[in-house]
Amino acid sequence: MLPGGVNSPVRAFKSVNANPVFMEHGKGAYLTDIDGNKYIDYVLSWGPLILGHANEGVIKAVTDAAMKGTSFGTPTEIETELAKLVVERVPSVEMVRMVSSGTEATMSAIRLARGYTKRNKIVKFEGSYHGHGDSLLIKAGSGVATLGLPDSPGVTPGLAADTIAVPYNDLESVKFVFEKYGAEIAAVIVEPVAGNMGVVPPIEGFLEGLREVTTQYESLLIFDEVMTGFRVDFYSAQGLYVVTPDITCLGKVIGGGLPVGAYGGKKRNYGTNCPSRLYLSSRNPIGKPGSDECRLCNTKTINTTSL
Repeated sequence: MLPGGVNSPVRAFKSVNANPVFMEHGKGAYLTDIDGNKYIDYVLSWGPLILGHANEGVIKAVTDAAMKGTSFGTPTEIETELAKLVVERVPSVEMVRMVSSGTEATMSAIRLARGYTKRNKIVKFEGSYHGHGDSLLIKAGSGVATLGLPDSPGVTPGLAADTIAVPYNDLESVKFVFEKYGAEIAAVIVEPVAGNMGVVPPIEGFLEGLREVTTQYESLLIFDEVMTGFRVDFYSAQGLYVVTPDITCLGKVIGGGLPVGAYGGKKRNYGTNCPSRLYLSSRNPIGKPGSDECRLCNTKTINTTSL
């Protein structure tokens, strides 16, 4: 019924020569499978559950919100409160748009960068995974790459031609690409700490160099902080490394396990995103009270807790 028996390649456990394990429930740092076996969950649902499974505060916030309704299709006070908290916590963000996943955040950020700069090409880094958007599945460090398979079928040559992949932590390669294509490059997208290739931190001067070269060529710098956001530092990776991007993508931790994402940046880049449909960013599920309450509770708890 399910391709490969799972809904995500990493859940198949093929890279470790094992069969999928079906879980029944989780609490704190532990998971229990359908056979009653208990596991320490070092991954915590691939990142979102920084407060652990079934955190009482998060569960209560979601339950209380669901009792009021699951979706309104209108603005809510809670999403404004959440946006304010993100703006306070992320140095680069003056305006933020909520979406339903980290993939949607990076896809929307790329579209926004292309619309703002009137350019098409994107620079990314080999082995870095930014979700399953077509233009970002070029030399991506996803679960597929773990198996040594080629890039995802279905990505068109046209999209591939507009995506330039260079080695991570290699600033000279970035400079070379800009010398050749600088007037065509809309943005550089980077994980400040590369996650899927093995948690590789930036070498000294790398992020600063990206900031300098993108500024020089009037391209945008996008930080994909879906993994690092609110995790590596109180103010995310950009706060830790003191480098300010133009656009920031968030997910995982801000959602506490529900399908969430966000992307934001400076007003000068972002003001055209709404209400104009020029750079359309609209999702039917956005503004669900339960998801927003979960985001807010998770982020507030991180804000007030020493983790």
